[in-house]
Amino acid sequence: MTFYSIYAHGFARVATCVTTSHVADPSANAKAILAAANACHEQSAAVAVFPELCLSGYAIEDLVKQDPLLDAVERGLAAIVEASAALMTVLIVGAPLRFGHRIYNCAVVIHRGNLLGVVPKSYLPTYREFYEGRHFASGAGIAGEVIAIGDLRAPFGVDLLFAAEDVPGLTIGVEICEDMWIPVTPASELALAGASVLINLSGSPITIGRARSRALLCQSTSARCLAAYVYSAAGAGESTTDLAWDGQTSIYENGVLLAEGERFRQGGQITFADVDLDLLRQERALMGTFDDNRRQRGAFFRKVTFALKPPASDVGFLRKVERFPFVPSDESLLEQDCYEAYNIQVAGLVQRMRATGTKRVVIGVSGGLDSTHALIVAAKAVDLLGLPRENILAYTMPGFATGSESKSNALALMKALQTNWQELDIRTTATQMLKDIGHPFGKGEKVYDITFENVQAGLRTDYLFRLANHHGGIVIGTGDLSELALGWCTYGVGDQMAHYNVNAGVPKTLIQHLIRWVIASQQFSDDVNRTLASILSAEISPELVPVKPGEKPQSTEASVGPYELQDFNLFYTLRFGMRPSKIAFMALQAWKDVAKGEWPPAFPNDRRKAYDLPEIRRWLEVFLRRFFAFSQFKRSAMPNGPKVSAGGSLSPRGDWRAPSDSSAAAWLEDLERNVPN
Repeated sequence: MTFYSIYAHGFARVATCVTTSHVADPSANAKAILAAANACHEQSAAVAVFPELCLSGYAIEDLVKQDPLLDAVERGLAAIVEASAALMTVLIVGAPLRFGHRIYNCAVVIHRGNLLGVVPKSYLPTYREFYEGRHFASGAGIAGEVIAIGDLRAPFGVDLLFAAEDVPGLTIGVEICEDMWIPVTPASELALAGASVLINLSGSPITIGRARSRALLCQSTSARCLAAYVYSAAGAGESTTDLAWDGQTSIYENGVLLAEGERFRQGGQITFADVDLDLLRQERALMGTFDDNRRQRGAFFRKVTFALKPPASDVGFLRKVERFPFVPSDESLLEQDCYEAYNIQVAGLVQRMRATGTKRVVIGVSGGLDSTHALIVAAKAVDLLGLPRENILAYTMPGFATGSESKSNALALMKALQTNWQELDIRTTATQMLKDIGHPFGKGEKVYDITFENVQAGLRTDYLFRLANHHGGIVIGTGDLSELALGWCTYGVGDQMAHYNVNAGVPKTLIQHLIRWVIASQQFSDDVNRTLASILSAEISPELVPVKPGEKPQSTEASVGPYELQDFNLFYTLRFGMRPSKIAFMALQAWKDVAKGEWPPAFPNDRRKAYDLPEIRRWLEVFLRRFFAFSQFKRSAMPNGPKVSAGGSLSPRGDWRAPSDSSAAAWLEDLERNVPN
């Protein structure tokens, strides 16, 4: 398969369809279903679900017991099966069918000219407006049976799974409408048995509030079952003798809404989304209790296999991928995330100070984003503890390359927050150390190597720890999650170390939004907010290497790559363990076009960038080398700090435990083999 095909990266396209219903006219309904099926095939959908009893119409009452209607249903099914021979898409169609001495409300699974199986509805609503018990038999408990529909034969029962031989992870489980409204649903058993894509064919007439209930059930089922959940409800054309219909369609994955259609639409509709089968598999493997639960169940399921034969070419990508997976583009979600993140950090520091009896904190303030954010976390913490801000001992420690803007911002912020602040110039001591160790800079030569940089970073931390000893305080770390991932910190006596690091669980791309949230939510005074806004506009730089007048200052991102890409790589590596080739594919979808997709609220226009595949590949290789083969020893000895993001933390006591001497070879091999240069 080409790199650009979704089916090469563990995705499968699913569709939920609502056709215009023709009451008690199976022939007309079969034609409408086939028209939608052809559209799904054209869009390279692997699976398409239609509403409950869509072949006959749901609200036909006693007409469902009439042989002429049931005969017409069978002819309609035969026509769909025959026409499906030319279609890639697995079709799941609702129909009333005779079996034994009863009539069953069924989901019929059809693919490439074959009747794969028939699943009867287990739970029949016979309350309020529903009267299904009058017309149908329950399929609950039926297993191992075979149904005959004209000349067609197929497995019949609630014990059926449908698995693609050629699309790893695509296993379909089917339930029908009321089946999802009960305490222990068929979907739960199907998921435990291996179904990754759960289907619900629904009639479900609409009343006020019912759409919210359906959405809640679909979302919760997908989250609880670690599955995709594809839902289709009956729509326009159904009988309105006593009821009305809205044609609700939705696709969820692991609790996340991927797509939903317009309700009350006339003329039918198809809603598509690309489901991440790899993500679901990884989640189930990671969450061991899922399989523990499976082993407690004794149900046996028959597996019906089929060959999907998906296209190997680029068929587009029908899925929203956030450019910043740690930063939602939805304004209300981002506000909630920032509120929680900031308060997690504050609560962590409050508890550490309370538990140790510490009254003072010591912090180095450079004027950059990380130390700025750590300082405003510390300010809020001492406020909550009822301590004066003077108990924050804040130091700015200019070195050989400290810029006037960052220094002035640091001073302004420390003053505005009413901390006990001091400027402590490290250049004299750093020069002496470089001279003592025989470094060329100590002899007056302009040599700016890693030793030159680390002498400055180490001295700053050394001063902070001795100041903490002297004043009876603890050192607050400022390094963030992204720097820990890339190893962009000085080990030991350096910015890697602290008594407590409030930023350890916060990625670089989130910190700027946290500071914006602090400004917008008026956590501090106007003069503090003005300084915070100034700091937000500055370029990220370690300011360790001097530059000539007119030259750009040392850029962190020129060395380790754009943090927006590296945070993308980190999220999908840490949270889901995805292959580098898949991460590259997803990054391309997210970053290839500035004009497409949503940006986080208030994200500056002049910082909006696009990246092509060569750039993505280049920086992903840097990430893999630094994350897997270089940086773990720094993370293995990292200080305490709270986990903040659901994307994970890098604490050796938490989400990420790895050997310090591992190799990146397997990840680099996947990148080399599967991502074009």
